[in-house]
Amino acid sequence: MNTLFTELQSRPFVIAGPCVIESEALVMEVAEAVATWRERFDFSFIFKASFDKANRTSATGFRGGGIDEGLEILAKVRTRFDLPILTDIHESWQAAPAGEVADILQIPAFLCRQTDLLLAAGQTGKIINIKKAQFFSGLDMQYPIQKIASTGNNQILLTERGTMFGYNNLVVDYTNMLDMMDFGYPVVFDATHSVQKPSAAGGKSGGNRKFAPILAQAAAAIGVRGFFIETHPDPERALSDGPNMIYLRDMPQVLANLQAFCQLAATPAIV
Repeated sequence: MNTLFTELQSRPFVIAGPCVIESEALVMEVAEAVATWRERFDFSFIFKASFDKANRTSATGFRGGGIDEGLEILAKVRTRFDLPILTDIHESWQAAPAGEVADILQIPAFLCRQTDLLLAAGQTGKIINIKKAQFFSGLDMQYPIQKIASTGNNQILLTERGTMFGYNNLVVDYTNMLDMMDFGYPVVFDATHSVQKPSAAGGKSGGNRKFAPILAQAAAAIGVRGFFIETHPDPERALSDGPNMIYLRDMPQVLANLQAFCQLAATPAIV
């Protein structure tokens, strides 16, 4: 079994980085910060950035530089900072090339029912992070799990990122995470996308970042040990999901508080 997956099964971890690769300079700035946090906090850290945001609300939304440029930049991060890499894929053909660079391939929430995408991801032998669809229950995640596992790959992470509540709003039902824990795979709470307001900001998504750390602490309190937190030096100028992302300068305090909650809830909740 992949040694990284064994590590993620045994200790708290944080997946952190910008929403999309805006530039190599931005990615390196954030990755350098993530690398320094390893010395300060009792988390394993994975660097995350997307080479293509294929699910933007508007056709004019920034998508990134594409797979070739994006993977080249992510490979530099891995070499320079010795950080595991997570990136998302949207089409089956992207699985193999992305798997050459990334340690974890992520299935976007809207695509977690796409059989061919799941099978292609599973066949890479990489860790697969499946984001729970905004219209799924936690128990529904058994079906994407089955598709990945059918390839012989049981290195799976399950991520909660909120559930649709009417139009342009999400809520977090913590029982979904408890249900997903019962499948026996590491569960991740996506703090920043859970405070997103999809398509609510005039052709793009809005959100409220101030709630993200609080929701993450609540997830830690029920026994979740994986946390997905997007961060950016200047979210107000970010090219994707700025309203949700945490200021890079605020991340050390966010992590310190989150670590304290993990230490208080060292064992899973009894329900």
